[in-house]
Amino acid sequence: MQNKLKLAFSTLGCPDWEFDDMYSVAADLGYNGIEIRGIADEIYAPKIKVFQPNQITSTIAKFNSSNITVPILTPGAYITNNPNLPEAEFEIKDYIMLAQKLGSKYIRVMGEATPDPAVSNPDIESTARTLQSLCDFAAEFRVTLLIETNGFLAESDKIRQVIEKADRPNSGILWDIHHTVRFFDEAPADTIAAIGKYIKHVHVKDSVKGRNKIITYMLTGYGDIPVEEAVKDLNDIGYDGFYSYEWVKRWSRELAEPGVAFYQYINYMRDLK
Repeated sequence: MQNKLKLAFSTLGCPDWEFDDMYSVAADLGYNGIEIRGIADEIYAPKIKVFQPNQITSTIAKFNSSNITVPILTPGAYITNNPNLPEAEFEIKDYIMLAQKLGSKYIRVMGEATPDPAVSNPDIESTARTLQSLCDFAAEFRVTLLIETNGFLAESDKIRQVIEKADRPNSGILWDIHHTVRFFDEAPADTIAAIGKYIKHVHVKDSVKGRNKIITYMLTGYGDIPVEEAVKDLNDIGYDGFYSYEWVKRWSRELAEPGVAFYQYINYMRDLK
């Protein structure tokens, strides 16, 4: 495998860092992108101070000076069986408008709020219609919406139904390798066979599952998620998008510090053959 991977990290991994901290580390380590999921105390990207009208131009210039992009913004909104769907749609639209300003290609959309499946009877038809409507809005801003393999949509058959029913050219899939493997025992080759042509962005994280099905997140390569296998299989179908490291320290403060995790991840991915 020729290793020319485009690598990013999610800001979930550095919840105590300010913008300058994460930018400097990304530039020093040679990352190609930073995925925005909050900065410091502000989780809602459109409210982050460096993205406000008086600072966004200098922020974009700083990214450009190091050839670092913001490939995707990741709101927390979900669209399946959501009793507050209008608020979720507003949030996604707010992010779409910010994405246009930043030159970001993608916005993440989730089916349900939790990584592990919790919706017992998901409404596939309604989810697809909502995604379709949001894609139509996003098209005006030249933004593509990526629905994540998260919750019940970590099952390839389900997410394929949603994406095909929505049937929009500016839609795609964000493949979280961890979720399809951990929650539905899908081998990477099977996931790619089912939805590979729709995958535009990839989340990487590693873990082990212990007693009582408790998941413990690990540095990349120290768990049993087949990251290397997934990268090889994606390479075989010509995938050329980002591999974004989702070190979930914002939610799990016991995890290793971001400087350690980001350094270890980029070296692991560069060493893949």
